[in-house]
Order: sequence, then structure tokens, then C-alpha cells
Amino acid sequence: MTTYARKVVAGKIVAGPHVRAACNRHLEDLEQAPSRGFFFDLEKVKRIIGFCRDVLKLNGGEYEGKPYILLDWQAFIVGSLFGWVDVEGLRRFRVAYVSTGKGSGKSPLAAAVGLYGLVADGEARAECYSAATKKDQAMILFRDAVAMVDQSAILRDALIKSGKGSTVWNLAYHKSGSFFRPISSDDGQSGPRPHIALIDEIHEHKNNFVVEMMRAGTKSRRQALIFMITNSGSDKTGPCWDYHTYGTQVASGQLTDDSFFSYICALDEGDDPINDESCWDKANPSLRFGLPGYRYIREQVREAKGMPSKEAVVRRLNFCEWTGADAPWISADVWMDARRDYDWRNLRSRRAWGGLDLGSTTDLTGLVLWLEPETAEDPWQLVTFAWLPEQDLLRKEEVDRVPYLAWKSAGYLETTPGRAVSRLAVLRRLAELQNMFDIQCIAFDRWRIEDLKQMAEDEGIALPPMEPFGQGFKDMSPALDKFESALLNGEVVHDGNSVFTWCAANAVTVADSAENRKLSKNKATGRIDLMVAAVMGAGIALNSAREESVEPALIIL
Repeated sequence: MTTYARKVVAGKIVAGPHVRAACNRHLEDLEQAPSRGFFFDLEKVKRIIGFCRDVLKLNGGEYEGKPYILLDWQAFIVGSLFGWVDVEGLRRFRVAYVSTGKGSGKSPLAAAVGLYGLVADGEARAECYSAATKKDQAMILFRDAVAMVDQSAILRDALIKSGKGSTVWNLAYHKSGSFFRPISSDDGQSGPRPHIALIDEIHEHKNNFVVEMMRAGTKSRRQALIFMITNSGSDKTGPCWDYHTYGTQVASGQLTDDSFFSYICALDEGDDPINDESCWDKANPSLRFGLPGYRYIREQVREAKGMPSKEAVVRRLNFCEWTGADAPWISADVWMDARRDYDWRNLRSRRAWGGLDLGSTTDLTGLVLWLEPETAEDPWQLVTFAWLPEQDLLRKEEVDRVPYLAWKSAGYLETTPGRAVSRLAVLRRLAELQNMFDIQCIAFDRWRIEDLKQMAEDEGIALPPMEPFGQGFKDMSPALDKFESALLNGEVVHDGNSVFTWCAANAVTVADSAENRKLSKNKATGRIDLMVAAVMGAGIALNSAREESVEPALIIL
């Protein structure tokens, strides 16, 4: 591991500024730390590296059942944590913060640390935890540890599992009265006394409760270790940014804390990972060894170009850049490149799918149709309709700071008499469109749709087939991905409708912990109703077209 540090400092291994600082700290401490009462025990380093190699097995895909041979940067981390000791031979570092790009191998490293603490660290009645704010998040890292146990003949014989399959909830090592289990903030009243606490994805934590819960329980442990692993985040008001900032300052020597260790991957100022691959290793220390792989990252970068929100996610997850949470979804260049001149009235008889976003009575209501291409070389063509109430339109124009009156005159916006959007006007437009196009289905938000259906029945207006479309991550994320892909690949075009273009410029996505995305009206800089309708339409139009294209044919021999 010291060889790794020397190569990083000498520039023989490409690394970012904070990793270079951490390696330089280690080299300086080899000379200076003994004066402060800390020593580097190489035998302890060899022991944990040997434990990983000889006892642990990897799992999944091509790595199934292979010995866990630590990569050089992983050996540097565990070597630092277990090799540096005080005059009593106890661990120097009590808190560790590790941040790398997605897919680098942080999770198996953390699982290995937990299992070593369970069976090989010489601690009686060791309590080892995979900790998170929610139990399901804590289970992710814990399942990695269970999978390692399942692959290891030595650990399978030594440990007792509670639960079966994916429901295993405890690993017991009766020889020392120790256990390893997941824990969440909901379990905080049970009084954990951790010897090892593994905390995954600290960037998702809204507050410091889980870390403090674990640290409070270490007071009775002589060499407890809090081991945090994470990607970069987007919320600089949360605990992750505090640990990130503190870790960089300690590594660089701006602050002195002999109990805190950090390994923080980052780019140097001026690096451009979207256009220059030479800096990728700085955020992805396993890339030299094929993880997560150039092909994967290139695919991510290609998808990110032109989609600012996707680019923000890629920069954060793959290149360790802290990003703003409210990046716009679609760049102006990509949107305007998809503009074509056509009149929807000249496209009669096409098959069509659509999305309908019913606003409140005073808000924008949007309908977007996806017209099927006539040939495989042609793109889908979008047809858009937007409605606002006529009354107070000038006031709305002043509040929203857009030219509603001009858009109405140009035919981009329809208004209905009174203070509320007339549902009857929307129904009549749908009836007109049914006479022009072969409408296969209209996706709709369940909210307020029953009133529209009842009005259609009362007025004797036959609606096209209607399909409810969820507005959460589950349904919107795949549809959003399909819309992006079609837009970037030139498979869909629009006619430059100004209301539609305004909604596109306003659109912002938000993501959950699994990086599923959806459009957010709360985060948007203005109205996005037509984009919501377009994404719902993409969800059913592109799904339907794909299903038909792969429908098996009957062959008679």
C-alpha cells in the first residue's frame, strides 16, 4: 500500500487532488507520526489483505467464487485503517470516509471490513452493523456481506445465519459472541455498541442521526471503526458534504485529526470528463482494472450529452462531482435540433398515442399526441395542444412572464371563457382529433380524470381508449428514458410550438435513491404540463410500437 501511495504522489498512477493528498499524508506520517504516538504495523496490513484473499470470495457474474484480491487503492484504504496503530497497538483511525465513482467496488470493500471485524479482529462480543436511515437501504450492503459468506467455505462453517435467502437478517459468530446485522435509525432505541459500523450512501442521508447513533455507541469500544462509503451528492446542506469537506481538509493538512481517514476521489479543476477520457481514472480508481469499464462510462457520457439533468447525474455518480439538484432536463440545442416545419392538419389518418395532463381549473392543461411514422426512416411527430382560461390571462402573463396573448394569437394556446379551463372544450378537441387520427390510446394522470369521463358521458362524447399513467418514479422513469433516447437519436420531432418549447425549457427532473427519475413541477422554473403529457405519451406510444415490432408471426411449413 505504501508503494501505491508513492506511485500516486509521483504521478505514476493517475489520481485526483484529494487522493494525492491522502497518499502524501501517509508518506509524511511514516516519518512524523511516531512523534505523535502512532506507528505503522505492516503485519496487521498483511493480515487483513490475506484475510480478503484467503477467506473471502466475490459473487456475481464473472467474479462468482473468485478470491477477493484487493486492488491497490482498496489495499491502501484497509491498510491505512488496520495498519496505523497507537502505542497500545489499537487502531489510530476511528472514522473513515470513502467516496469514489459508481461501480468502483466500495460495497464489497465495506462488507470485507465488516466481516473481518466480526471474525478476525480479536474483539469479544463484537457488534458489526450495516447502518442506514431505512432498513431496506441498510440491507443492501448487508446482503453483499451475506453473499460473501455464502461463497466462502470457511465462513459458511464458522457463522450462523438467521433467516433464509434474501431475508437473512443476522450473522452470528458464536466463538466470540459476536454478530453482524443491518440497523436503521428506526432501531436506534436498542442501544447499539458497534465495533464496526458500515454506513452506505451517506449522500442520501438528510441529517447526521445515523452516524451519531453509531458513534454514541462506540464509547465502550477501544478501537471501534465508523466506515462510511458514498458517491458524491447534490445537497450541500446535508451531512455528506460536511464529511466531504472535512475529509479534504484533513487529508491536505489544513486540519489535524489523527482519528479521521479519508479517501476522496475527485477531478482537478479544469478537467472535462464529458469530452476528455484522460481524467476518468481520478474518479474511478478501479477503471485501470476494468471496473466499471470504459464501455459503460462511454455509454453514460453519450446519453448525458444534451440532457443537462442526465449530465448532472453522470457527473455526480461517475465523476465524483458535486452537482446542483435543479439542473434543466433538456438543453436548448437538443430541443431546437428536433424542430421541424409541419402542419398537423396535413397528417390525417395516422395512428396516434397521447398523454393528457389536466391542470387545475385555472392552470395550464396539456395534450400531446405522438403520430406514428409512415416509414422506419421517418421520426415520430408530436402534436400539442394547451389550454388556459380567458379571464385574467393578462395577469397570468405578468406573473409567469411569458406572452400568453401573443401565443394565443399565433395559435399555440387555446383559451376558454371564464375563470376555469372548460373541460368540455378539451373533450370536443379530443372528439375532433379522433375523427382526424386513428387514436390508439391516451395516457392520463388519475387526478381529476373521473370528472372528465363523467362529462363525456353526459355530453355523449365518445372518448378514445384511455389508460391511467402513474406520476411516480415507477412509471415516469422508464417513459422519461424513452423520450430522451428518441429525442437524442432523432426519432421524434416537434413543430416548434412556443408553449411546448417553454415547458421544455422549464422541465427539471428529480431522482430517488435508485436513480429513477421523474419530472418535478415543484422544482421546475415554470409550467411543464406539456412535457408531462409528452412523457406519458412516450410511455405508451413507444411501448406499443416496440411490442408490435416483436410480435411473432405464424409460419406455415
